Amino acid sequence: MHDLLLRDAAMTAAVLAFFAAAWFGWAQEHPRPGWRAPLTAGSVGGLLVAAAAGAVAGVNWDSGSVLDGRDAFGDYLVIVGVEFTTAAAGAVLLAVLRRARYIPVWICLVVGVHFFPMAGVLDNPALYGLAVLLTAAALLAPIAAARTRVPVSLATGVPAGTVLLVFALWAGGAAAL
Repeated sequence: MHDLLLRDAAMTAAVLAFFAAAWFGWAQEHPRPGWRAPLTAGSVGGLLVAAAAGAVAGVNWDSGSVLDGRDAFGDYLVIVGVEFTTAAAGAVLLAVLRRARYIPVWICLVVGVHFFPMAGVLDNPALYGLAVLLTAAALLAPIAAARTRVPVSLATGVPAGTVLLVFALWAGGAAAL
């Protein structure tokens, strides 16, 4: 296992858990009967992990980060900027083309792909695994939705939220060590 700096591990846990909560929330667009409670539990669990990890990061902010160097932080900002711009442009295009139901798939794909360069910038090889899993979730979601007759948001949100929460817990465990 790669040794993460305490602040980086805690911030990774906080950010991933926050977005896990968001994905579980997005999956509630039109859930199957009986799914609302587990999806809500996923969202609440993600928010609790995010809050706890954020508190650990805040208390240990001076412990150092791979982003303390100007080049690393600049690379981080470029990747996030490209990610948000690409995600937004694709979402707008899908809406214009009246394919808005595929916006969650697009967002998940962009997020998954963004973790490939982010893993290097954050010096966290585990993020390559996250990149692969989120990208696969995005590519498989339309097929799963069609086969199970659930909304694409549910077929995307459940695996994305689950994978993000698992990686958040892993990063939180790394911060605790």
